[in-house]
Amino acid sequence: MGKAGAIVERLASAIEAGALRLGERVASVRDAAREHGVSKNTLAGAYDRLVASGHLEARRGSGYFVVAGERRAVQRPPPDVAEALDLVSLLREQTEAHYAVRPGEGRPPPAWMEESELGAHFARAARLGGRGEAHDYGSAWGYGPLRERIALSLQERAVPCAPEQVLLTQGANHALDLIIRQMIEPGDAVLVDDPGYYPLFGKLRLARARILGVRRRPDGPDLEDLAAKLAVARPKAFFTQSLAHNPTGGTLSPAVAHGLLQLAERHGFQIVEDDPFADLLPATAPRLAALDGLRRVLHVGTFSKTLSASLRVGFVAASPGVVMALGHMKLLTVVATSQYAERMVAGLIAGGHYLRHLRRLRARVERATDAALRDLRAVGLHPPRPPGGGFYLWTPLPEGVEEAAIAREAAARSIFLAPGSVFSPERGGGPPMLRINVAHASDPRFLAFLRERLAGG
Repeated sequence: MGKAGAIVERLASAIEAGALRLGERVASVRDAAREHGVSKNTLAGAYDRLVASGHLEARRGSGYFVVAGERRAVQRPPPDVAEALDLVSLLREQTEAHYAVRPGEGRPPPAWMEESELGAHFARAARLGGRGEAHDYGSAWGYGPLRERIALSLQERAVPCAPEQVLLTQGANHALDLIIRQMIEPGDAVLVDDPGYYPLFGKLRLARARILGVRRRPDGPDLEDLAAKLAVARPKAFFTQSLAHNPTGGTLSPAVAHGLLQLAERHGFQIVEDDPFADLLPATAPRLAALDGLRRVLHVGTFSKTLSASLRVGFVAASPGVVMALGHMKLLTVVATSQYAERMVAGLIAGGHYLRHLRRLRARVERATDAALRDLRAVGLHPPRPPGGGFYLWTPLPEGVEEAAIAREAAARSIFLAPGSVFSPERGGGPPMLRINVAHASDPRFLAFLRERLAGG
């Protein structure tokens, strides 16, 4: 957070709690800098941030004052966000961040990125390459050097791919949106993991697709359940995550991968493989795109989970004809993606900074997982260790504990939970579960809530 950030948080909290009266003059920059043990520049910057946030008012020649008028009400989440019981409310909370404690979060905390060595290289990376072209639209295909790097990384994972088969997107969700727009028509049957990636369900409903959930097991899709679905439907596509599955943490076995590809060939559907944690996982991990050679599989990747969610850089790799059609769809819908963001990612990779960051991030995830499993078991939850790695623990709730009730009670404590029913296209039917992000699982406030709630449960 830094010293300035800590000062901002402390004063904002005091103002919102009423400890500083409305209209009251706060300490001068000089006096406050001495009190907090920081430079005058640091303190002035903190005051400027409090002016921007509406907590203070600067009066020329007089100093800084707590904003007059009615005290700002602390923003409260709307009821559907408080319960986090549907996919829109859960997705909105990922961006609006109403809650202080966030075990239901889908991403790593920003501090895991900001405190890595990458922060020092962002500005330099943005300047790498030519200058004038950064202000143009750029190619609809995306920044060429980054496409080359991605193709090389896919080849290292045994996925045969040329740069011409890579289309850059605004993250994985944009890639999925392009694929759905291009492939799916109203009424088409589409297969998804159950439980699975909940934002995908919303996109498919917007496309008016008929969604069929395929039961997800620790080693991948349940092939018996898939065969039963194929006996009554002719799906256009199967959207799945092979590795570090969201939300279960499972990973695809070679036997299930081969069986799935055989069924896809026999029944004529395409597979969209989402691989958001690829850079954290072994290159030898079983991927459908590697076994299939990008004939029937479209492979989606992103830097959001491993580098920065705000950069919004992802990609889809596919056969030349499919990727050409997706490129045309991208051109018609968004024209092009951000040259700045793509050049920044390419520069971080080329300079070796991203690789060093990944080494530290892997170790951090491993430590956080160990701590999460220990701490959650101590308060009465017993999630299995995810065999695929990643950020998620798929955690069964004890008998008698309802998802909706515990999510509501947690929200009252400013704790954001992700109930298991949101991850099912049928909105429930299975045992009560929570998806818990290992990065937030050991927060003392979350553990105290669980200890109290489950003991009284």
